[in-house]
Amino acid sequence: MRCLAVLVLCAVLIAAPLSLAQDKTPAGAPADQSQLIHSSEKFIRNLFTWGPDYKLKLGPLGQSPAPDFYSLPIQVTYKGQSEDATFYLSKDGKIFVRGDMLDTSLDPFAANRAKIHVDDNPSRGPSNARVTVVEFSDFECPHCREVHKDLQTVEAHYPQVRFVFKDFPLTEIHPWSETAAIGARCAFMQSPGSFWKIHNMIFDNQDVISAANVYDQLVAYAGQVGLDTTSFKACMSSPEPKKAVDANHADGVALEVTSTPTLFINARRLVGGDVDTIEQSINFELALK
Repeated sequence: MRCLAVLVLCAVLIAAPLSLAQDKTPAGAPADQSQLIHSSEKFIRNLFTWGPDYKLKLGPLGQSPAPDFYSLPIQVTYKGQSEDATFYLSKDGKIFVRGDMLDTSLDPFAANRAKIHVDDNPSRGPSNARVTVVEFSDFECPHCREVHKDLQTVEAHYPQVRFVFKDFPLTEIHPWSETAAIGARCAFMQSPGSFWKIHNMIFDNQDVISAANVYDQLVAYAGQVGLDTTSFKACMSSPEPKKAVDANHADGVALEVTSTPTLFINARRLVGGDVDTIEQSINFELALK
């Protein structure tokens, strides 16, 4: 199972179908926005069986790529955890749509491309590669460990592709993920090539690492790969590595990353994935002129 920030909420948001909203407004006539939000909340609660334990915040309505539809941001809070999503609602209140709404005259990946920052992050492969795979990952996430293994296979098949690692620790559910990310960043800062060794050791030993021993494990790994452990410890307690981890996390939030691992293959989003799926996307990009 993928490591989701909010397991239940993500599942129901993804499952929403195209539906018709119940409204007494004549077809084609714009409805009052406060009325639309009120009727939408009633409809959405019924659609997803969200009772009073689910706190909903809807709006404000905004313009969507289609002139006859509003964008409808929704925040759902359940048991102290929140999830955000955007749906679309026709201005007459008759049609409720889930999923992406795209302007076919525009590059659908331009917005992602503008938000992905790869400089000063661990990477393998040529810097001028035609295809770049950017991975947002969490060292404590079991599914990230599986994709880590898959990516090792993919990398062996595609030496001409650049692979970039960006931290996205889900601290709400993974208590030692951020410390591991800071440790790996310290390895990168001391010796960029050592990052991948530490990266692999963390994933390979994920089952024996805990919140109680993560610091000692990281220091031991640093020593094993030839890093100066005194400098490594000093780095772990300094603010610089956490700033770098936080910056990567902020990039992920801007890209609406909600689960790990999430890959961007030339800015095309791929949540999770296996060897075949990843290679399919890479092959498509390599074939483009």
